[in-house]
Amino acid sequence: MELKITNLSKTYSNGVKALQNISLDIPTGMFGLLGPNGAGKSSLMRTIATLQEPDGGTITLGDIDVLKQKHEVRKILGYLPQEFGLYPRMSPELLLNHLAVLKGITNKKQRKELVSSLLQKTNLYEKRKQNLGGFSGGMKQRFGIAQALLTNPKLLIVDEPTAGLDPAERNRFYNLLSELGENTVVILSTHIVEDVKELCTNMAIINQGKVLLKGKPLEVIDRIEGKIYQKTINKNELEDYKKEYNIIDEKLFMGKPIISILSDNNPNNGFAVQKPDLEDVYFSQIFGDK
Repeated sequence: MELKITNLSKTYSNGVKALQNISLDIPTGMFGLLGPNGAGKSSLMRTIATLQEPDGGTITLGDIDVLKQKHEVRKILGYLPQEFGLYPRMSPELLLNHLAVLKGITNKKQRKELVSSLLQKTNLYEKRKQNLGGFSGGMKQRFGIAQALLTNPKLLIVDEPTAGLDPAERNRFYNLLSELGENTVVILSTHIVEDVKELCTNMAIINQGKVLLKGKPLEVIDRIEGKIYQKTINKNELEDYKKEYNIIDEKLFMGKPIISILSDNNPNNGFAVQKPDLEDVYFSQIFGDK
């Protein structure tokens, strides 16, 4: 099954152009949607999830017209928004059971087996009787995935799922999402480059409501091979270098700035060519045309 987005546009009442003719073809598997905060990622996710109407464009999921057949989409959709509410005094077992009833799973035995299976899959079974109010951020995210999987979705949308998670929780989340991506269209919307690098076979970068780049992570990295140059400088030199070069990234190492630039030709002046990674691709797209 493929999700096809064509010329999708959305302008809010305050004049913000959240989506500007977005077109993407998203196959089965993990698809990474990268962009800074405010890039339009959440607007796109909400539109795909049938939570808001676009001003123009089309979305199809296989044979389903997403914008016209919302009920059919919701039957096969799993959605984990960036922020979601929980009932802190309920246990995950009780809340999942309640949500399953709301989703039309009325057979008690089937519902019990499904809830148990999802709690085990998300590594929450041992905590099934505890109140959700005492859960860590990572545990809450895993519960969010469990509720998103209640309908065995063909399309799963996760919006900024690893923000605020510690490294161990993030790795558990990676493993869970990678399993799901084998038979499902999974859209991972994030501003964390590492999430996409670790998980996704296809990706796109968006900013200010526009698609800047799309492709496979390894292929887009190859496009800037031999074009990333770095140099360690003194702090008092940084402003002068910013005036002379288009710096796409800067970081500190042992108290000194390391600057990165994108250039088709060797800039000399002490710069050394570096092997690029996905972070360089991201920065070159977001900051490369300042």
